[in-house]
Amino acid sequence: MLPFWIALQFLSSLPVRLPGMPAPQQMGRSLLFYPLVGVLFGALLWGLNLQLAGSPPLLQAALLLSAWVWLSGALHLDGLADSADAWLGGFGDRERTLTIMKDPRSGPIAVVTLVLVLLLKFSALLALVEAGQGLALLLAPLLGRAALLGLFLCTPYVRSGGLGQALADHLPRQAAWVVLALCALGCLLLPGGALSLGVALAVFAGLRQMMMRRLGGTTGDTAGAMLELLEAAVVIGLALSRA
Repeated sequence: MLPFWIALQFLSSLPVRLPGMPAPQQMGRSLLFYPLVGVLFGALLWGLNLQLAGSPPLLQAALLLSAWVWLSGALHLDGLADSADAWLGGFGDRERTLTIMKDPRSGPIAVVTLVLVLLLKFSALLALVEAGQGLALLLAPLLGRAALLGLFLCTPYVRSGGLGQALADHLPRQAAWVVLALCALGCLLLPGGALSLGVALAVFAGLRQMMMRRLGGTTGDTAGAMLELLEAAVVIGLALSRA
């Protein structure tokens, strides 16, 4: 179970402490458990939604979004901010884009992007709360983290060394395809799962193509950006389907 605890420590702000630095092989295997972390997030959000039933919808949606951000430690929002700055400031140049991503400062484009994505996510959550569709909270976290697994499975990692390289080099590829197939099947068994899966695949394909054209692969920041944008697209799609 060590790979699961590695995945949970990396992807969440939950109090998980590992006994030491994991081996690269264990790091690679931890990718297989990313969708399971997504299921855990979805279950926690669903449970919170049930506990908040009867609260003012605006407050309920705000608390759900706050819990969602807290669970991930805003890790992927940081990647989204860095990617937004780099994509605009890079002017189409690969090396300039990669350099800007390393800059810890956030420019106005990063701030605007974060505000818009969180606003869209909040609005979609509000629509789902008002429609009584809390079960949809299971889908977006699962598909977002399954997308990370899929991205590392089929996309080169362009920064040598570090955590991302260990993940890419030691990912058990055959097992990864099995996990992704099980995720797709699980989504299809849930209400709205077919729509969510279709939206996730479309967003995944579009963003991966952008990464390949600009960078020739992915980085940790662009992977985080994909997760945030894909989650937002899934909840928006579900909200629109229930309008």
